[in-house]
Amino acid sequence: MKTNYNTIMEEIIDSLDNKPKLLLHACCGVCSSAVLERLYPHFDITILFYNPNIYPENEYNKRLETQKEIISKMNLDVKILETNYESEEFTKISKGLEEEKEGGERCTKCYLLRLEKTAHLAQLNNFDYFCTTLSVSPYKNAEKLNKIGKILEEKYNTKYLYSDFKKKEGYKRSTQLAKQYNLYRQDYCGCEYSLKEAKEKALQKLV
Repeated sequence: MKTNYNTIMEEIIDSLDNKPKLLLHACCGVCSSAVLERLYPHFDITILFYNPNIYPENEYNKRLETQKEIISKMNLDVKILETNYESEEFTKISKGLEEEKEGGERCTKCYLLRLEKTAHLAQLNNFDYFCTTLSVSPYKNAEKLNKIGKILEEKYNTKYLYSDFKKKEGYKRSTQLAKQYNLYRQDYCGCEYSLKEAKEKALQKLV
C-alpha cells in the first residue's frame, strides 16, 4: 500500500501548538500558490527560490519575479530567500543523463540537489521544518520526494514536512489561483532538456 503523505502532513499540522519556522523550497510562483494557501495558517514561512535547473536565465528571472508577485498579491507575510543562478550545479548532476525522459534519473538527482540545499540552509538558519512545493505537480513523484526528504531530515537533523500537495486537488487549485491573479504560467518543467522534450511533443501534435 502506498504511503499517504498528505495524511501524514495533516497529522503533523494537527500536532502543532505554535507556528514553527518552515523553509519552503518553491519551484515557481504558480506551484507555490496553493501550497502557501494551505500552509500559511500553520507555519512561519520563508520561501527558498533555489532552482539551478531552470533554463535559460531569463526564464529563471521570470519565474523568480512571479514568485514575488504571488506573495504580494496574496498579501502574505512570507519572506523570500534568493540564491544565485547556479546553472553549473545542474549541469554537473545531469552529466550522462541528458537523454533521460522527464521523470527519470535526471529528475531524481534534480530533486536531491534542490532539497539538499533547502535542508542545509534550514539547518544553518535554525528552521524547524523544511519542505518543497514540487509535489503539487502531477508530473512530480511524491514518493521519491518524500524518501529524499526523510534521508535529508536525518542527515541535517531538521524535520521534513512530509507532503503530497497534489492531493485534495492541489494542482487544480494552483491553476485557479494562477488565473485569478493573472500569473505567468510556464509550459515546461524548467531545464533545457524538458524544454526540448516539450517542443518535440508540440511538433508531434502538428503532424
